[in-house]
Amino acid sequence: MTTLSPERTGSSDFAAFARDAAARLDWLLLLIVAGITTMSVFVIRASTQEEIPGDPDFFFTRQILFVGLGAVAMLAVSMIDLNRLARWHWVLWGGLLASLAVVFVASQAVRGTNRWIDIGPFSLQPSEFGKVILTIVLAGLVVESASRVGTVKFTLLALGVAGLPAAVVFFQPDLGTAIVYAVILLTILFIAGTPWTHFAVIGATIGATVTAVLWALPTSGVDVLQPYQMDRLTAFVSTDPDPGSTGYQLEQSTTAIGSGGALGKGPSGASQTINDFLPEHQTDFIFAVTSEMFGFVGAGGILVLFGLLLWRGLRITASASTRMDQLVAAAIVAVIAFEVFVNIGMTVGLMPITGIPLPFMSYGGSHTVTMLAAVGILLGINARRTSRTR
Repeated sequence: MTTLSPERTGSSDFAAFARDAAARLDWLLLLIVAGITTMSVFVIRASTQEEIPGDPDFFFTRQILFVGLGAVAMLAVSMIDLNRLARWHWVLWGGLLASLAVVFVASQAVRGTNRWIDIGPFSLQPSEFGKVILTIVLAGLVVESASRVGTVKFTLLALGVAGLPAAVVFFQPDLGTAIVYAVILLTILFIAGTPWTHFAVIGATIGATVTAVLWALPTSGVDVLQPYQMDRLTAFVSTDPDPGSTGYQLEQSTTAIGSGGALGKGPSGASQTINDFLPEHQTDFIFAVTSEMFGFVGAGGILVLFGLLLWRGLRITASASTRMDQLVAAAIVAVIAFEVFVNIGMTVGLMPITGIPLPFMSYGGSHTVTMLAAVGILLGINARRTSRTR
């Protein structure tokens, strides 16, 4: 009888494992994300050559590092079984609150905000990672309390679980991320089967709160939002020519998008960006830079890629093999869709400027790693669904 050596057996097992893993991977989703990320790195490099004197590749090399870290996080997270992790949802929730609280103690204010913890030459933004953590916490809560979902008591519990970290983020202040936390909550409640009457009450409460924050309280001399936040929220209806104003940013953004024409000016001809007329061009307004460089065709291509990404995400959500996986996938897709819609909407003057970055495109470490980790979760959900159907 012929026997195989341990070495040959091990090689055969590894090859079989690799083939199985490759078969269960959503290659199209991975290629879509790789395409958007590659475009991001190229645009960041082309638009920031003059930002740091003596170091033209400062932002480019850092973004490459962020993408590399995000790829590692994506691979690691894809191997995690969310159903087991969700058993620790209260521990995760406590860790999220602790990390958000540490920001007020361990960070220095940047432009009036306390969002980042400095670790050597890099800055960590816990509220970004909180998007994924809150998603898992709320989904775990739904699975644990399945028999109570739809009751007023459970809806209030979910509101408290999401509302506390959202309030902490709001007072950092970071209005954009706090809104994203609300999107996560509403998505999970919707997928869980919460009655429409609960959403009606939540919507009315949100409307009353927005009215109070933007109008009633300020007229009474109580300012809840910072002045720059009010400027951002009102800039899309009132353009201010002052170069230091948010209205100026919006005007330059729309100018850059319009000047790109059909095919764009190319990296070397993007005058709005290269001459630094467009502030925050590598972060919040990177879509405007892309439009100026590559025109309608390039911007349209990015939109098509985002559309395909959301389609793959919805497909994974619909075919998820467990309730936990379905809830988490739905929330991740909702976050990506919301951030894409709001970011692009604000660059063209259709939405208020809330500081929400463009997923996989905007420069930044914490956001890049978080979004790639979120894709890793989708890949893991798809892989588990595929393995269970065999």
